[in-house]
Amino acid sequence: MGNSIVKSQMEDVKNFLGNSVAAFEDFLNNTTIKDLEAEQQGNANYYKSILSHVRKLLVYCEEGLDASTIILKSDPFQKGAAEKTLYRIYHQCIEEFFSPKNDAWFENSRSAYTGKNSIQFHDEVPDSLKSMFRQLEGEFQRVREELEYYETDYRTKMIQSK
Repeated sequence: MGNSIVKSQMEDVKNFLGNSVAAFEDFLNNTTIKDLEAEQQGNANYYKSILSHVRKLLVYCEEGLDASTIILKSDPFQKGAAEKTLYRIYHQCIEEFFSPKNDAWFENSRSAYTGKNSIQFHDEVPDSLKSMFRQLEGEFQRVREELEYYETDYRTKMIQSK
């Protein structure tokens, strides 16, 4: 891909990450486990697990946002560093959103056919939590589709360089 295409992609991802960071921060700064329990009685340990992973997602998105900002400010534009960063963002932010390592929630692969949201929880969760995920899911899906190229392209480059 040309520099201008990669740079444009990086700018789009930077804006996406900025919006995601703001949404995660807003939710986490205004929500505690007690708030979730007051909204809907449930498993406090499960709520704790979900909030823990949302905090990790926030950190991953902040790191991606910082890296994107630095790369976009560099002159000349570093295409290789940008592609590597987009690859990392794909794995740390996008894939973790849909399939967290701690299995706090999961992606329903059939959701594309049903028109429903793909993020599913193992137990019942409060509406505020569902709402936050619904608010973010569309943009995460859009960026996921755009960054899938870097998943395969970067791996191919790494294999060829060995």
